[in-house]
Amino acid sequence: MAEFEDNRPLKVEVKGLTKRFGDLLVLDDLNFNIRKGEFVCVVGPTGCGKTTFLNCLTRIHMPSEGDLYIDGVPADPRKHNISFVFQEPSSLPWMTVEDNIAYGLKIKKLPQAEIDRRVNRILDLMGLQEVRKVYPGELSVSAEQRVIIGRSFAMEPDLLLMDEPYGQMDVKVRFYLEDEVIRLWRELGSTVVFITHNIEEAVYVAERVIILSNKPAHIKEELKIDLPHPRNIADPKFIEYRNYITDKIKWW
Repeated sequence: MAEFEDNRPLKVEVKGLTKRFGDLLVLDDLNFNIRKGEFVCVVGPTGCGKTTFLNCLTRIHMPSEGDLYIDGVPADPRKHNISFVFQEPSSLPWMTVEDNIAYGLKIKKLPQAEIDRRVNRILDLMGLQEVRKVYPGELSVSAEQRVIIGRSFAMEPDLLLMDEPYGQMDVKVRFYLEDEVIRLWRELGSTVVFITHNIEEAVYVAERVIILSNKPAHIKEELKIDLPHPRNIADPKFIEYRNYITDKIKWW
């Protein structure tokens, strides 16, 4: 697979990242960079440490060795605007759609005019204007996940971290939501790190795929996905990428 130069400035630098839990080595000397505005997927065998990497980035876990940097300084959620989308629904059921999207903006005490501007923009981009006064429990699962994604993008984060956000959804809904995320990412210019065990999903959304080995995880390869969006899963080049990554993961 060919390599492609990317001249965008660095957003995230991972240097010698190692994480142990007692005697269990989970992450083994990871080194890679993520560019500003890049959409990166991290794939690997189940249980290899993909979520542990995100947890180190957000400081839920501290690295045992090495470190992660955002804009050249050690990652710190108190300094950097980081949003997280989980696999499980995480909307606030007692708040309406628009209040869910505004929630983080109010915590950051942004001016009301700026909150209104961002909320309305996200409602428009996500097709949620008609349900802005509705509560999450009245929505479909896919619509509720759009609210959660919209809430994260409304923060205009330094970094949007997505941990298998569509793992419990059927194929049709997944493709729909993947298209929504790609549209938001391109519209807002955020940097996205997307964790998934679904290789087809990774090839569908990512500019670059980082392939991890089985635990203790190290980087097997970083692969540029040289396909325009929207992508066609029947395209021979798409299938070639998918099969290549599958083989890389299969043969640990």
